[in-house]
Amino acid sequence: MQIEYRKLDRILPQVEKPARYVGGEYNSIIKDWHDPTILTKVALVFPDVYDLGMSNLGLAILYDLLNQRPDVLAERAYVPWPDMESLMREVGLPLYGLESRHELRDFDLIGLSLPYQQLYTNVLTVLDLAGLPLLSADRDTTYPLVCAGGNAVFNPEPMADFIDFFVIGEGEEVIMEIMAVLPEIKQADRATQLRRLAKIAGVYVPRFYAVSYQADGTIAAIEPTIAEAAPYIGKRIVPILPPPITKFIVPFVDVTFNRASIEIQRGCTRGCRFCQAGMIFRPVRERPLEQLVKTIDEVVASTGHEEIGLLSLSSSDYSQIELLVKTIAEKYRDRFLNIGLPSLRIDSFSADLLETLERNRKSSFTFAPEAASDRLRQVINKSISTNELLETADEVFKRGWRLIKLYFMIGQPTETEEDVLAIAKLAKQVLAIGRKYHGGRAKVRVGVSTFVPQPHTPFQWVGLADLNDIRRKQAILQQEFGRSQSLIFNWNKPEETLLETVLGRGDRRLGAVIKTAWQKGCKFDAWTEWHRHAAWRESFAEHNLDPAWYAQRPRDLTEVFPWDHIRTGVTKQWLLDDWQAAQRGETKEDCRQHCYNCGILLQFKSQRANIPPKTWQC
Repeated sequence: MQIEYRKLDRILPQVEKPARYVGGEYNSIIKDWHDPTILTKVALVFPDVYDLGMSNLGLAILYDLLNQRPDVLAERAYVPWPDMESLMREVGLPLYGLESRHELRDFDLIGLSLPYQQLYTNVLTVLDLAGLPLLSADRDTTYPLVCAGGNAVFNPEPMADFIDFFVIGEGEEVIMEIMAVLPEIKQADRATQLRRLAKIAGVYVPRFYAVSYQADGTIAAIEPTIAEAAPYIGKRIVPILPPPITKFIVPFVDVTFNRASIEIQRGCTRGCRFCQAGMIFRPVRERPLEQLVKTIDEVVASTGHEEIGLLSLSSSDYSQIELLVKTIAEKYRDRFLNIGLPSLRIDSFSADLLETLERNRKSSFTFAPEAASDRLRQVINKSISTNELLETADEVFKRGWRLIKLYFMIGQPTETEEDVLAIAKLAKQVLAIGRKYHGGRAKVRVGVSTFVPQPHTPFQWVGLADLNDIRRKQAILQQEFGRSQSLIFNWNKPEETLLETVLGRGDRRLGAVIKTAWQKGCKFDAWTEWHRHAAWRESFAEHNLDPAWYAQRPRDLTEVFPWDHIRTGVTKQWLLDDWQAAQRGETKEDCRQHCYNCGILLQFKSQRANIPPKTWQC
């Protein structure tokens, strides 16, 4: 049923940014809830605040695709900020879809986007506010099915207790297969529904898998318990990317990324060893330039956005990036359309591209060297030289930019104190170049995060660095940077990195910890002001689990990982070989120049019948 409007109207004046909760934005799609031709109702939920969720491209794509179907109704929901959550609980107002304001419990499917692990406790808030039991085992067919997808579900085990089924990989095709099945199984019992869904490639139903453990706590095996469940779940790959979304919903309030993001390509061929996205989104597939230009025309006409973000894991690696940027810049020369390239590689960045971007110059330019010494960049396979970085900085400052942002990581494998000091040295060198052109107006902003060993990467065998050592290195950098107004240094809290690592590398036993932490008030764990490290520490202790065992323990080369039954297409043996190459300081070329037989081709070829040549790369 629809929520009581009087209750909502009474509490909205009492909360920050009430426009987060009213819906009705331009380009939102409102369908007739009682239309008999609509067979399936889907609530797409980003388990964070509206301001962040509205910038999530994955959710926007699925919302657009599902609503193109006349037999499907798709709406959005986000986690209310704590002031709104408190008032909703006080007046008994359940979580609802923004478009029709129907309770989430009325939908057939609740689809959660999980791009990062710190959203896990927010998922429990969503379920509880929607009036659903937290545990999947406690939900029958009187409740909607609950599924989750996104980067974080490439290790789904920590959330296995709460989610009915996970979608592994890219969602554009598999979501349509799910939509075809749901009307057929609507009248079946929950076990039968899940058995049918388990037959869909890329769908993982955790209740149909048994986990056994060794005496030392490591996993012995993860095995299916029914015939419908495959021993391994291979990620879904969309062979040819569909046309991009053009009718973005225009929010009523300022959001985190107030721009239209156009995905120009998917995947990356660089092979950075720390980068999970670079491994799980292989192979590279580019969108045609003509399609992208047409898309931007339609986006500008339908939204009025003044900035277009050309999205990719490495935007400057798009084969026609200079022509694309030049075409857009010339076409919109008099309309003040800014072009954003949020992910740039220094070694694929050209002066010609910079010349074109200069016409749309904004306040800053961003690069992510990740490591400041040539040696450590070889270890992580980010094969750019310090000289290349300094030459690029010179080109940027020379063309009028006054602020360069540099992003690094500390705590990476084989890192020495000399590597840490090199961060400050390199930043000072970049600032000196800026002052050559702009004097005291030149600035360098340095962001230093802590390395997190991610599943499905060559560094998955590495442990998180000791927290005291992280603090020591942060203190070294604070001393090196001092209180300069021109060198701005930002860093993260080690406790927050510890939680991210534990949740990313954990097994099914963490479900009880997550539930207890949520009951102790943990929410919005990605927000520093809401992170409650003491509550998490207590929750681990109550369940006799040690976060350091999950996060900081180096893995044996033969250990079974909690995510080993989830297959990305890149083989575990290939990742192990690359980890050993990293320890020897060996680099690998871009996959465009040399194929290292990582395994993705075997999986991709099975899905790429009749694909035109040169639409993908590996």
